[in-house]
Amino acid sequence: MIVLGVDPSSVATGWAILAGDSRRARAVDFGVLRPATRLELPKRLAHIHDGLVEIVTAHRPEILVIESAFLHRNVKTAFALGQVRGVVLLVAVRAGIPIAEYTAPEIKRAAVGYGAADKKQVVTMMTRILGLTREPSDDEADALATAWCHVTRNVRPVTTGGKR
Repeated sequence: MIVLGVDPSSVATGWAILAGDSRRARAVDFGVLRPATRLELPKRLAHIHDGLVEIVTAHRPEILVIESAFLHRNVKTAFALGQVRGVVLLVAVRAGIPIAEYTAPEIKRAAVGYGAADKKQVVTMMTRILGLTREPSDDEADALATAWCHVTRNVRPVTTGGKR
């Protein structure tokens, strides 16, 4: 199985490609899409879209996994995150890639064994579990953990993407 995990953000969208299953999963590639913060939100969204299309084209994932939406205290941040999530979901649907969503506690529990783990714990565990040669950034680690959550669950997608 080839899984694309995405940690959406209008500032730094983490992404990770995992291949295999929970016994033999390996990180194929991972990184961060970082649009210039001076850009207006629509241009940041375009940057994220174009980057994800390149990743999907290069790696041909069988499923895209994303953290499910959650409530934010800051309304402006919540709206921006919702728009980034929309772009991520659109890329998957247009490419015909099924989508799975997990809550933040589910993702942290899969990665660390504790649903309220902090970022450093997620970074440490993803580095160890996947035998990474370099420590991922927080955004990369969150994307790795998101993909890892699905790999360890080995369940059917929540939503099926489809081309128009």
